[in-house]
Amino acid sequence: MIERNKYMDKLLAYKDTEFIKVITGIRRCGKSSLLKLFKEKLIKEDKRTSIIYMNFESFEFDEIVNYKDMYNEIKKNIKKGQKNYILLDEVQRVKEWEKCVNSLQVDFDCDIYITGSNAYLLSSELSTYLSGRYIEIKMLPLSFKEFLDFNKMNENASIEDRFNEYIKYGGMPGAILLSNDNDLYENAIKGIYNTVFMKDVVERNKLVDATLLEKILKFLMSNIGSLISSKKIADYLTSQGTKITHNTVINYLTMLENSYIIYRVPRYDIKGKEILKTLEKYYIVDTGIRNIILGFNNLDLGHIIENIIYFELLRRGYEVTVGKKDSLEVDFIATKSNDKKYYQVALSILDENVKTRELKSLKNINDNYEKTILTLDKLYANTSEDGIKIIYLIDFLMEEYH
Repeated sequence: MIERNKYMDKLLAYKDTEFIKVITGIRRCGKSSLLKLFKEKLIKEDKRTSIIYMNFESFEFDEIVNYKDMYNEIKKNIKKGQKNYILLDEVQRVKEWEKCVNSLQVDFDCDIYITGSNAYLLSSELSTYLSGRYIEIKMLPLSFKEFLDFNKMNENASIEDRFNEYIKYGGMPGAILLSNDNDLYENAIKGIYNTVFMKDVVERNKLVDATLLEKILKFLMSNIGSLISSKKIADYLTSQGTKITHNTVINYLTMLENSYIIYRVPRYDIKGKEILKTLEKYYIVDTGIRNIILGFNNLDLGHIIENIIYFELLRRGYEVTVGKKDSLEVDFIATKSNDKKYYQVALSILDENVKTRELKSLKNINDNYEKTILTLDKLYANTSEDGIKIIYLIDFLMEEYH
């Protein structure tokens, strides 16, 4: 297993604090591996450390179905008179698990770490139970830099060729190690997709019509980076012979978001300083999943690189919205504490008309926050125009950040 330092550093920073560490993210993005590596670090520090590790997807714990079973099993293994590290993997499979976790903190000297593959894990009900006592660590598939560390098969290829591999195969850690064999890779990605789709969406929500849900998901995959409304999706499906209300679409979109397979990005009115209620964008958590489901020939590179930049900004700890000012759009507003940055993402700005258009959206913003165009044109790498930076997109992805 290869350590993903950014996530491990966060775990270590909160080690031995009163906070419950909650690692969330789509299935197979590396949560279980992170927890196992953390366990190894604890043992390396002190072999006498009391560690209780339970993976609820393992048959070993199949009989633990509710919080009482879970509490009693953990209690049996608690060592009194010392700190106990409790690591609970895919804990959402245990009914009312939060009651157990709450009691463990009250009853024992323990440091608790949990993972889950569904946003219901941190529902409002759970937030009430653990109010102010948990830290969420949001895990994503591999960044481009991590991809280069994980996949050494073509390490002598140019950085551009490696980036094209990243676009094609995405960043699901286990799957990309199989990317030298297309059949194995494709089966791995389809397995992840089917598990997420069936377990975390269909079964979790007790859906009868999985076909309709998949049509919505494929529509979103085909339209990443485009402004979309629930009504637009409903109208499209109705035109294809599947009658559906926009309220049903809204419910299905929420289910897909909660499984972490798609991410919704609201629009922000820069002039009015408010989140807009109409039209938003959706991005797919992994381009490899999109390519396998829609086919490798369905590559819209402009929106694909936009998709990649969106998740890179999330990894860097930003809250991200789509910007709107008057009739102009800014691809991303990235906000963190008192920091704000504006980004336009363009496949190419060699065409003067395209360059003028991309610059215009940023020039229209009358504040002093950093403004940047990210492009795959090397010609404009590390230049600026009217105070607006122009950065080679791959250089941006290779930057060090904290």
